[in-house]
Amino acid sequence: MRFHFALTLQALWTGVCQAAMQHYPAAAWGHYDVCKSQVYSDEGLTWDYMACQPEAADMTQYLKVTLDPPNITCGDPPETYCALENPYMCNNECDATTEELAHPPGLMFDTEGRNPTTFWQSTSWKKYPKPLLVNITLSWNKTIELTEDIVLTFESGRPEQMVLEKSLDYGRTWQPYQFYATDCLDAFTMEPKTVQDLTQHTLLDIICTEDYSRGYVWKNDKTVRFEIKDRFALFAGPRLHNMASLYGQLDTTKKLRDFFTITDLRIRLLRPATGATMVDENNLSRYFYAISDIKVQGRCKCNLHANSCVYDKEKLSCECEHNTTGPDCGRCKRNYQGRAWSAGSYLPIPKGTANICIPSNIGPVKCNCNPYGSVNDRCNGTGFCICKEGTTGPKCQECLPGYLWDNGCKSRVCDNELLRCQNGGTCISNVRCNCPPGYTGLLCEKRRCESELGGCGGPDSGQAHLTPPSTSRLLLLLLLGSALLREASCRPAVL
Repeated sequence: MRFHFALTLQALWTGVCQAAMQHYPAAAWGHYDVCKSQVYSDEGLTWDYMACQPEAADMTQYLKVTLDPPNITCGDPPETYCALENPYMCNNECDATTEELAHPPGLMFDTEGRNPTTFWQSTSWKKYPKPLLVNITLSWNKTIELTEDIVLTFESGRPEQMVLEKSLDYGRTWQPYQFYATDCLDAFTMEPKTVQDLTQHTLLDIICTEDYSRGYVWKNDKTVRFEIKDRFALFAGPRLHNMASLYGQLDTTKKLRDFFTITDLRIRLLRPATGATMVDENNLSRYFYAISDIKVQGRCKCNLHANSCVYDKEKLSCECEHNTTGPDCGRCKRNYQGRAWSAGSYLPIPKGTANICIPSNIGPVKCNCNPYGSVNDRCNGTGFCICKEGTTGPKCQECLPGYLWDNGCKSRVCDNELLRCQNGGTCISNVRCNCPPGYTGLLCEKRRCESELGGCGGPDSGQAHLTPPSTSRLLLLLLLGSALLREASCRPAVL
């Protein structure tokens, strides 16, 4: 009954605002939840190794939160606040010494659904016009892969200016994830955009959006998002059905993989909601920040070498398989360094490639690797081969997305959609352009005469067209020249 009611609500909402939000299946990332299984082979019972990863979870259970400045939380000393939409409604008190009236940072991560709502709250903007700046840093002391949208729910009005930042080196350096403002040009000198403006080629661009910074008139819109799944959809399709494409991109593009990977997040609150009006300097207790919930969904990064992650002594770590070790399963165990460590691969779907570490005393073993797709026909006792660029599979017999098989995997040169052959050229098997006589180049984009002596003369070139003289013209010139010489030699000299 509850399930059917939820479907009915979703249908109604879709009818009201059809393009407002994408809906994705819950198991969009697939499983990869088994690292190995026993199978029977010609040699008897053996292990079949697979790429694996932990299930996605609520990562706010495992973080440490830090505020800067440290004394920015309200209640010390006690303070009374007014409602933004009604400056005469000043009955909200914050007192750090009273549990019912305190608003510490931990309330951003407690269980929602309580009444009244619990939330963290800052001090008011009593030092106006000096900016009310707050940094909220979320640290995991572990590499995390994001799988769902980051969602912040504000109890007060959403901030008029805010930046979401990420770190990949435990807070030593920071990069912006997204800018938020009521006026992006005025706040950050950036043109306003939305995630729908991004493409596969611009997915890594840092944008400023005005979608989540409306004033108190829209007080029912309390959330601020960083859209993860809309970015996934650029490769996997609107409902994330083509996960093979996304997995292939994550496997082969380190920048894309790193974009969705973090060790820390930082929320920089730069200007509180003012109700789209001038700041009332006579009642600054109306202006503050208050956050009731932060959602960060993801999983431990284990390089596809573990299917579980444990939280022990306030620290997350992968329970590594495949003879790997380290917080992220990022190296081979001692005595298992028979070949260089390598991360697992999502491909080929559905099991991926484990790339296990092997004992140091096992030498190369012949395993019938594909001669065109592999470095050689020998592997290190695992049944998996060392593949060339663009190639995957146990025997290096398959191509990654963007590559085509032609006695090995070759990068796609042309097609009939985005990489069209120019100037009348035709695409041959997606690996080369067959150019007309007058053109050359990878996509037939160059005139052949440009590389010849004299260049390309003609009406469009701005230079005279150089035509080599014919044989008959040369012979005529020689006869004329010799005749002139004879005539000159026969004339008497004039003194």
